[in-house]
Amino acid sequence: MADPVIGATIQVTLETAVSLASDRIGMLVGFKKDLASMTRSLRFINARLSDAEEKQQNQDRVVHEWLNSLEEVAYDAQNVLDELHYESLRHQVESRNRHKLKVRDVKLKLKEINQQAREFGLDSKSVVPAALPAAPAVGGTRGRQTDSVVAPMIGRADDESKILEMLLGPSEKVVSVLPINGMGGLGKTTLAKSIYNNHQIDGHFQKKIWVCVSEKVPIVELFKLILLQLKKDKKDEVGDRQSIVQEIRKELGELRYLLVLDDVWDDSQALWEDFFNTLKGLNPTNGSWCLVTTRPGPVAQCVSRVFMMENEAYRLGKLPVDHCWSIVKEKAVRGGEVPDELQAIRERVIERCDGLPLAASVIGGLLSLHRKEEWRSILDNRLSSLSGDEDPVMQILKLSFDNLPSPYVKKCFAYCSIFPKDTEMKGDMLIELWMAEGFLQADANRQMMMEETGINYLRILLQSSLFEEIIDESETSTSYKMHDLVHDLAESMSKSTKVIIDRDTHTVDNGNQIRYLATHSFGGGEDREKLLESLSTSLHTLFVKGDLSGDMLMKLKNLYVLNLSNATSQELPVSIGKLIHLRYVNLEWSAISILPNSLCKLYNLQTLTLSHSRVEDLPKGMRDLISLRHLHYYKSDEAFQMPLEMGRLTCLQTLEFFNVGQEKGRRIGELGSLKNLKGRLKIRNLELVKDKEGAEEAKLSEKANLFRLELEWAYNREGDDYNDEDVLDGLRPHPNLEELAIWFFMGDQFPQWLMDLPTTLPKLTSDMLHSCTSLQKLSVTNCYNLVSFPLDLQQTPSLSELVLYRCPKLKASMTPKGFGFLTSLRKLAIDLYGLPHMESLPPQIQYLTTLTSLTLAHFGGIKALPDWFGNFATLERLYLYHFKELGHLPSEDAMRSLTKLKFLRVWVVQSFSHSRPTHKLINNQLSSSDQIQSSKYPYCRSLHTVNLPFQSRESFQSMFLIAQDCQLACTSCSEKIPCPSLLDVFEQLSSPGLFDEDLPS
Repeated sequence: MADPVIGATIQVTLETAVSLASDRIGMLVGFKKDLASMTRSLRFINARLSDAEEKQQNQDRVVHEWLNSLEEVAYDAQNVLDELHYESLRHQVESRNRHKLKVRDVKLKLKEINQQAREFGLDSKSVVPAALPAAPAVGGTRGRQTDSVVAPMIGRADDESKILEMLLGPSEKVVSVLPINGMGGLGKTTLAKSIYNNHQIDGHFQKKIWVCVSEKVPIVELFKLILLQLKKDKKDEVGDRQSIVQEIRKELGELRYLLVLDDVWDDSQALWEDFFNTLKGLNPTNGSWCLVTTRPGPVAQCVSRVFMMENEAYRLGKLPVDHCWSIVKEKAVRGGEVPDELQAIRERVIERCDGLPLAASVIGGLLSLHRKEEWRSILDNRLSSLSGDEDPVMQILKLSFDNLPSPYVKKCFAYCSIFPKDTEMKGDMLIELWMAEGFLQADANRQMMMEETGINYLRILLQSSLFEEIIDESETSTSYKMHDLVHDLAESMSKSTKVIIDRDTHTVDNGNQIRYLATHSFGGGEDREKLLESLSTSLHTLFVKGDLSGDMLMKLKNLYVLNLSNATSQELPVSIGKLIHLRYVNLEWSAISILPNSLCKLYNLQTLTLSHSRVEDLPKGMRDLISLRHLHYYKSDEAFQMPLEMGRLTCLQTLEFFNVGQEKGRRIGELGSLKNLKGRLKIRNLELVKDKEGAEEAKLSEKANLFRLELEWAYNREGDDYNDEDVLDGLRPHPNLEELAIWFFMGDQFPQWLMDLPTTLPKLTSDMLHSCTSLQKLSVTNCYNLVSFPLDLQQTPSLSELVLYRCPKLKASMTPKGFGFLTSLRKLAIDLYGLPHMESLPPQIQYLTTLTSLTLAHFGGIKALPDWFGNFATLERLYLYHFKELGHLPSEDAMRSLTKLKFLRVWVVQSFSHSRPTHKLINNQLSSSDQIQSSKYPYCRSLHTVNLPFQSRESFQSMFLIAQDCQLACTSCSEKIPCPSLLDVFEQLSSPGLFDEDLPS
């Protein structure tokens, strides 16, 4: 079968080779003529690609063979030229003659290819790269893995209501099951996510478990997946079935639970009988449910038979016409007014959607990539030509792929088939992988770096509905995933990719022309060695779950990407230094602790990922990695020594931290030449910087792409002769900075630039001020000498988070003013450690009516909270720590206004002694419903009444009260175990979220 993306592959490879040939290596003595001749041949062949692809589509076998030969020679050319590029980076000429022979060998092969093209009558056609949409402004087969993050859903409200009615109704069974089945693209997983995240479900079930099955797994593996979701602190669970099942029993206790098994394919009745019989015996409580989503009908029938269900499986039907049209409109015009050009083709578009949400989304995305004047043409010439005999969704997906605006984008999309289905792929990681494979080229005309081109490609794939965006506020980067049918398309578009899971190959083997290989749980040892041996010269990308020997690694001489995440060996083989093409090395979550110095011979290396690995030190020769752009590595140890002369890495963009040292080559001035740094940066040991002039050598004011900066001095310094104010004055950041954190600063006031930071953009008028997107988060921690903080918050309209923590000399009159203007503030934390007798809260706080999180600590003299707490209508989290005199919350009316409140923490313990303190607890007056009388809790003498204030108690997820009159609170606080006298309260308030926040020390 012809490779549908071979034309894009060859074009990308040829253009990469031409780019290399025209780079610095073309200036090497003795290569000019050969390289010029090769470049002409490459361009001649590239001009004939379009004609060759057309003839291949017409089943011209000879042309197909010619294309395969051309692909192989193109990769050879790229590898040889990249070797020369490597040598140019080393500035060594002694290997010139050896490479000259290789260049001439490739030149002869290209000459033969050209002659064949003439014999086949291939015409030269001008190759005009498709215009890509403008980039956004800079600044800002199985194996599937789904998640429970809720996704937008249209047209399934009735289905959701019907299923909720079943799940929430009374049940005399320990566990019931409901299969949801239907064809691909109907939105089964989306519906299950919406149900899983419904607030009624949160109130009815004490435990929720989401497990994506997606492949046929042994029953022990299925129980492992469930336990992994229940115990989220562990990466993997080991042990026999008995121990795993007992752990699940322990986690479930007697709680009612909802288990979702998503994307099930196994129709073995014996397996499901065994599984559900065990599940029934784990928990004696009636009313638990298991929701199963599946495409194949036999799976639903099998599960139904096991449970002898009264009702059949819930079969999901097609989407109504109006809802399909809503999806198309949203994707095509992004919520804007529907133009006449779209309205004119409404009926025919709806017909093509065929009631499938995925099809509607893809068609809308396809239209959005073209001018509205072209929409009718697309419908007439492309959508209308689709065959009625084939899968309509797959045909539409293929059409969307064909209309991607560049062969580079097509290669980027097809490359993603190397990931298991529904993997959440981090955007930064994808860009780094695409860049390593040569799919991203810097655009000199637009002055775009490769990473910016990658961001543009991600936007195109998202707009075309081939990617879905995963938004998780806890993550620092955006993630993407593909619908399983879209993943099928990616697999069909990449015949040079092989993915092996448990010895099951998911992609067609293309002989020894496999370029991208991922092995997951593939035996190991002899089988894997044989496979890698057979592909040693063709592989460009290798993902291995496990270890590789040094000998095997040395044979993979053409690798550009190596992923050894989760490796169990402690040392990275020294032979890594022989892989001169390597541009991407990923060792995250591995046991590797030692990196050989030979790693620093990888002069082409662009990305080194060591996140969550056991690597203790970086190699001494890191300064030689002159192509390095992204170093993903973080050490929390301030004693860690940076490698010498990091300033030589002038391409570096990602550097998570920098520990200032005293000796030359480790001083803060090394940051000065790193002009391209972006994202987050933490600078430690600032006490070692001599003065303002020394600090200015870091040139932070020139780093426009840093969005978060953390500045930290040592916390245990001796003496009182500090120069912190001068040093901080010299660390003025660029006004684009969005987040600033300052730790252990010992000056008594901040420099003027901190006051100016939010308004240093040029010539801001009063109207423009409110659109300023500079400072958004500010944290000042453990600044024990800070006396004044004259920041006018009226000038920071974008501030969303403000933290003032342990600044005991900060005078109340000198705290930031202008609270009333902070309409954007969502999170506020104030800790007055050192001022224990503060008897009132700052009155300005009452005007922060948009707060969602409020933390107050060490207001030791406050006896009652004011009623203006009722102003916080949007408040979701309230934390009160070390209020040792507090006896009353606000009035019932005030607390009744807090309808959004989900988490309440009240910590009033003064001492951690084992003796029983005599201080009174808090008189909790939360509202007038669901009273819990103190007589039920003999250990809490002062607890008069706890009332739950909410219209819908299901929305209240967690309440945590630790008081000094609770006998066991003082002995168990360090383990975050509440006193038993309040356990009944906790059980009524949905226990799963109780301990999701760390308690203060």
